[in-house]
Amino acid sequence: QVQPVQSGGGLVEAGESTTLSCIVSGTTFNINIMGWHRQAPGKQREFVAAITSDDTTTYADSVKGRFTISRDNGRDNGKKTVYLQMNSLKAEDTGVYYCFAGENGGRYLPWGQGTQVTVSS
Repeated sequence: QVQPVQSGGGLVEAGESTTLSCIVSGTTFNINIMGWHRQAPGKQREFVAAITSDDTTTYADSVKGRFTISRDNGRDNGKKTVYLQMNSLKAEDTGVYYCFAGENGGRYLPWGQGTQVTVSS
C-alpha cells in the first residue's frame, strides 16, 4: 500500500526554522488533501496543518503565523509533495511529526513514518 515518505526535521534551537517534506508516490491523482499531525512526548497526536488540492490551508491555532504548509504544483500524477515550513520554533513544537494524505471518498493513506523535531531552548 502507498505510504507517505517524510524527510527533514532534527534538532533546532528555539527561534530557528526547519522544513519538513512529505512525498506520496504511485497512484496519486485521487489525493485531495495532505497535511501534518504531531505527537509530543506523553501527549496525544494533534492536528498541525493541512492543504487541499485547491490550495485551501488550515492551521492549528498554536502554529498560525509561524508555520506554512505548501504543496507542489506539478502535473505529475505519480507524485504528490507537501512541505511544512516551521519558523520561530518553540520548545512546545517538539514532537514526532506525521504526514497524512486523504483521497476523494474519504479514504486516508497510512501515516508517514514520522519525523522527530526537537527544539532546544
